[in-house]
Amino acid sequence: MKNINDDLIALKQEINSTIRPIKLIAVSKTHSEAAILEAINAGQQDFGENYAQEMSSKAINLENHSISWHFIGTIQSNKTKLIAKHASWVHTLTTPQHAKRLNDQRAEDSPPLNILIEVNISNEESKGGLKSYAEIYELAKVVTDLPRLKLKGLMGMPSNTKDEQLLKQQFNLLSQYLYQLNQNGFELEHLSMGMSNDYKIAIECGSTMIRIGSKIFGERNYDK
Repeated sequence: MKNINDDLIALKQEINSTIRPIKLIAVSKTHSEAAILEAINAGQQDFGENYAQEMSSKAINLENHSISWHFIGTIQSNKTKLIAKHASWVHTLTTPQHAKRLNDQRAEDSPPLNILIEVNISNEESKGGLKSYAEIYELAKVVTDLPRLKLKGLMGMPSNTKDEQLLKQQFNLLSQYLYQLNQNGFELEHLSMGMSNDYKIAIECGSTMIRIGSKIFGERNYDK
């Protein structure tokens, strides 16, 4: 049986020894609330969900716990209200339309919704995200003008490969885009990149947020 407590402690000890602070996001999509509670009891506060309705249900049922919910799935227009209500972070913004909907649907008495722009660093059609610096820059300008959103950085998913040089090339591309934005007047600090199979390389390339699922919770519960 997966020991969530021990695995989380070991993972946190590993990333705490890195050269910069790393925010660990436990990807809890398809996993039970009992598993999330076990992670909470091990000191975990940041959890990632792909589906707005699943995140909403878990957020309501676990509202008495100190949790920051990270929305890491594809944004759908008819789900932005749920995301704006329950998420603390959105990692997958790609359009001005969704930015405006999230801003307008965020409660005035809630803290600004932290935003990461998703970038297609693998150049694969199966993955989401913007593909050029010009697109990233234009969306970044839109987000910074919206009072209930706070632009914090970029997110990217690399190719599903064991080729470390290719992974480094793709992660470094995201780092370069963040550097360019900051050279053009933005003050952004976060790179959300790295998952269970490649987080060590991502950290080497500048990641400040890693999204870890199976290494903490085991394989996904696809029957859920």
